[in-house]
Amino acid sequence: MRILAIESSCDETAVAILNGQGDLLSLEVSLVRSQIDIHQAYGGVVPEVAAREHLAYIFPMLKQALADANLDASAIDAIAVTSGPGLAPALRVGVETAKALAWAWHKPLVPVCHLEGHLYATWLETRTPPQFPALALIVSGGHTELVLMSGHGQFVRLGETIDDAAGEAFDKVAKMLGLPYPGGPQVEQLAKLGNPKSFDFPRAMLDKPNLNFSFAGLKTSVLYKLREHEDKLAEPQFRADIAASFQEAVVDVIIKKTARALAEHHPKSIILAGGVAANISLRTRLQTLGDTHSVDVHVPLFAYALDNAAMIAAAGYYRFAAGDIVSPLTLSADPNQDIV
Repeated sequence: MRILAIESSCDETAVAILNGQGDLLSLEVSLVRSQIDIHQAYGGVVPEVAAREHLAYIFPMLKQALADANLDASAIDAIAVTSGPGLAPALRVGVETAKALAWAWHKPLVPVCHLEGHLYATWLETRTPPQFPALALIVSGGHTELVLMSGHGQFVRLGETIDDAAGEAFDKVAKMLGLPYPGGPQVEQLAKLGNPKSFDFPRAMLDKPNLNFSFAGLKTSVLYKLREHEDKLAEPQFRADIAASFQEAVVDVIIKKTARALAEHHPKSIILAGGVAANISLRTRLQTLGDTHSVDVHVPLFAYALDNAAMIAAAGYYRFAAGDIVSPLTLSADPNQDIV
């Protein structure tokens, strides 16, 4: 079963072709074109600019993907596309392109939630995929959630952020420190040079008997600390210590909430997903947590941790196998779509 997938939810234009048999997934082509260099000038993603870039590159990339795989339309069994969440103008480019291809090629159309795609990144290039039930930790710029996955396409949300997502907090702290876009990776790099014990930033919601998160207060605490020490803002070590202490606070909260979810729900696997899944500190601490509880931890390869179409193809493969298809006449982009 061969799936062609399109991803355009933010500032990466991506196309992939995946062939699956049972639980063996073979990725044939994965193309990603980032727009980071364009949006750096604005300090963040401009939706209309992102959409124009998607329009310029989506069809050349589709042609290249088919050529690289030495395939034509007749070899494609279904088309998967990110239908949400994301930036509305950017999402529409991918959705409308997928609808047009499905109509013209007479192929089934499979809408995929972007967050579900991130989960399925851990099914790529592995012979030991996660076992169910799996505890999924989704950490990105717009989402921080704990989700229990009882089977393919079966999700129950256990907890979520009540304000800022972890990735959003990383980006905002990066701006406070004057770091360039994208901010999250910049904070992580700076944190490597700092002492994570330098500042005792708050760990919100740990005293609450639930699995929700909150990072707005942490972000504000960092702001106040920077204002308190304005005379040190130019000192490299001070800036590194701020970044390291902030990152430590974020990871502490995520790991402790995940540990609580493990104790309450006893999953067979842990899945780390979302753009912040590329953070080495989070990966390392989560692996240690899994080892302590004798639970397998599944993290995506770095190539699939950020936005890509390969993960959408993997999720779309299982969606298609379950018969989750829609008419090209009815599908619309949904910027607020959620996994549950």
